[in-house]
Amino acid sequence: MKEAQDNLLSRLERPRINTPLVAVGVAVVLVLIAGMILAGRAGELLLALMFATAAAVFGLFVIMHTAAQRRLAAVDDRKFIRWDASMPEIQRQNVNLEVRELAHLLDVGDGQLTDLLSAFIVAEDLALRQIQQEENLPLMRHVSIGGMSFDAILVDQDLITCIEVSFLVTPDIRQEKIEAMLKKAAQAKHNLLEEKSRLRLRLMLVLVTQLSKVDEERLRGVLVTQRFSETPVDIDIRMLDFEMLQRVYVSE
Repeated sequence: MKEAQDNLLSRLERPRINTPLVAVGVAVVLVLIAGMILAGRAGELLLALMFATAAAVFGLFVIMHTAAQRRLAAVDDRKFIRWDASMPEIQRQNVNLEVRELAHLLDVGDGQLTDLLSAFIVAEDLALRQIQQEENLPLMRHVSIGGMSFDAILVDQDLITCIEVSFLVTPDIRQEKIEAMLKKAAQAKHNLLEEKSRLRLRLMLVLVTQLSKVDEERLRGVLVTQRFSETPVDIDIRMLDFEMLQRVYVSE
């Protein structure tokens, strides 16, 4: 009996159609059929037979090609690489760390932690909605891939994008935090390689900001000076304004 929770990456991918190949195939079939009909009407039975034979050979080729593609799909890495939902304890720990860091930066007391927690959860939710809208790909939230937990992942054929969301209220992000994210991505990549996987991994750092224009430009300058040139995986940095996200997804 198949397991109820068969969390295979291949399930997350949107089916893709090779449109140019399909168009060429349809054109060839139409030409062969038209040639067979015209030859038959002209009394050229041998020519009509040749067109019919060509159509049959082409049909056999299509069947063989489809079977070969299915065999390739059967051994695709996504068929055996699994994702798992992050444990609630890990999710809670990550959120609490983010919120307490924000509380320290904003110099607020424990009495305001609940409001800050709510703001962070909303910011993360809206940011992931925006990323999915921009990428137009299946997105899974709070999952583990390669044994490491991420805020979300995107699946695009053999490319897995691991997403980490941070809420910034100052025009800076600690280098230690960046290094921790890179280390986690590197470990996930290593674990996948240990499983003989050929899947590609990249890290998307989503920064939700609540800054002035001047501070936002300063943050961009800080990000440029950070050491992203020697990263274990490709990295994509997205900056999203919290007020913009609320206007798009919350305000009427």
